[in-house]
Amino acid sequence: MGIELMGLITILVGCVILAAPATWAFTIMVVSTVFGAAAAIGLPALGGPTVLVPSLFLVFFAIRVLMAAGEGPLLVSMQPGRAGFWLLLLTAFGLLSALYFPRLFEGMTDTMTVERVSSTRSTIALTPLRFSSNNITQTVYALGGLVCFAAVFAYFRHAGKPEHLIKAILLLAAVDLGFAVIDVVTYFTGTEYLLSFVRTANYALLTASEKGGLKRISGTFPEASAFSEYTLVLFAVMASLWLDRVRTRDTGILSLALLVALLLSTSATALIGVGVVVPYLWTRAVLGTMRGSTGEGRPVFIAACVAIIPLAILTTFVVFPGLVDQLGDFLDEMLLSKAESQSGKERFMWNAMAYEAFLNTNGLGAGLGSARASSYILVLLSNLGIAGTALFGLFVFSILIGRSQPTSRDEDVTGATIRAAKTGLIGLLTAACISGTVYDLGLMFYILAGSVAALAGERVSVERPFPVTGSFNGFPGIRDGRQ
Repeated sequence: MGIELMGLITILVGCVILAAPATWAFTIMVVSTVFGAAAAIGLPALGGPTVLVPSLFLVFFAIRVLMAAGEGPLLVSMQPGRAGFWLLLLTAFGLLSALYFPRLFEGMTDTMTVERVSSTRSTIALTPLRFSSNNITQTVYALGGLVCFAAVFAYFRHAGKPEHLIKAILLLAAVDLGFAVIDVVTYFTGTEYLLSFVRTANYALLTASEKGGLKRISGTFPEASAFSEYTLVLFAVMASLWLDRVRTRDTGILSLALLVALLLSTSATALIGVGVVVPYLWTRAVLGTMRGSTGEGRPVFIAACVAIIPLAILTTFVVFPGLVDQLGDFLDEMLLSKAESQSGKERFMWNAMAYEAFLNTNGLGAGLGSARASSYILVLLSNLGIAGTALFGLFVFSILIGRSQPTSRDEDVTGATIRAAKTGLIGLLTAACISGTVYDLGLMFYILAGSVAALAGERVSVERPFPVTGSFNGFPGIRDGRQ
C-alpha cells in the first residue's frame, strides 16, 4: 500500500476535523469531490486500483457525524418507507451479486472489463465473465455511497441547515472553475506538471487533448468528459438557486462561468446535458410565473431564452458569416460524427456487449463491477439486472418526489435548496445515461440525494433506538446539540 501526497494531506485534515465543528467536515466533504483524479492510497495487492481523496475523507466525515449525532439519524435514513431503504436494498443486492453472479455465470458471456496491464497502466478488454478485482472495487464504492448518503442525511437532521449546502456548493464551484483556469493556463505555458499532484489516480489521463482548436478542459479530472459531467451538476445547482433568487449575484456569476466552462470543454455530454437542464429550468420558470411565484418566475430569464438569445445568435451569424461553417464543422465533429469515430465505435461495442450480458444472464445481471457500458441504463442492466435497475429507479423516484413542508419561515430557502439539489441530480443522471461507464456515480450524487432526503418532508424524531456507551464523549464538541 502506497500513500500519495494528497493522501497524507487528507489524513491530516481528517484528523483535524474530528475535533472541529461538524459544519467544517461537511464543507470539506463537499469540496473534496472535485478531486476526481487525485489518488490518496494505492492498492497494488488488488491489482493497482487507487483510493481517491473523496473516498478517504468520507471515512473521517462519517466518523465526525457519528460522534456528533450518534447512530440514530444514520439508521433513520434507511428506515422502510424512506428513500434510503431502497438504497440499502440496492447496495445489499449489489454486494450479493458481486460475490455470487460472476461465479454462477462464469464463462457464459463476455463482458467489457478493466484489465490491469501493470501497476501503472490498465486497459479495457473483452473477456469471459469471471470474478475479478473490479467486483471488489465497485462494491466498495457502492458501500461508500450508502455511507455517504446516510451521513449527509444524519448531518442535516442533527444540525445541518440548507444554507450549509448552498455555501459548500458555492465554494466548490469556485474551486472547480479555478482549477479549470489553471488547467488551460498550464497547458499553453507548458507547465502542466504543476497539476501533477492532483492527477495521480491509476487512470488513463487524457488531459492534453484539443478539439476544434480549443483545449479540452479537464481540470482536476482524468479527461474532459469527466470534468464536463461534474461541472454540469454544479451548473444545474447554481442556475436553479439563481432562478430562486438565492444569493443572486454569486449564483448568477458562477452559473454563467460554469456554462462557459462547459461549452469550452468541447464535450458532447456537456452540450446534451445543458440542452436538458436549461429547458427544464425554463419550464420551471414559466410555471413559476404562471403561479405568480416571486421566487421561481424570472420573467427576464424566460424572455432571454425565447427572444434575446436567438436574436443574439442570428445577429452574430449575420455579422460573422464565416462562423456558421466553423460552428457546423465543430458540432459535426463533436456530435454528428461521434458515432463514426473510433471512440464512438468502441462505445457502441461496449453497449452491445453489456446488453448481450444482460440477455445471457437471463436478466439477473453479471454482478456488480463485472461489466462496463457507455450508458448508465445498460450498466445497471448488465451488472444488476432487472431487480437492481428497479431498486435504483425506486431510490431515484423517492428522492425526486420529496417535497418540503411549510413548517418555518426558512421554507423559501429550504425549498430552493431542495429544488437545486434535484436539478443537480437531473443533470448528473442525464450525463450518466449518455456516457456513464460504471455503477459508481460519484459521492456528489449521494451528497445531493442525502440532502434532499433530509430536508424534504416532515421532520421526525431521530432519538437513538438504543443507548450509546458514550465512548466518544472524550472528544470536544461531540455531545448532542453541539457542533
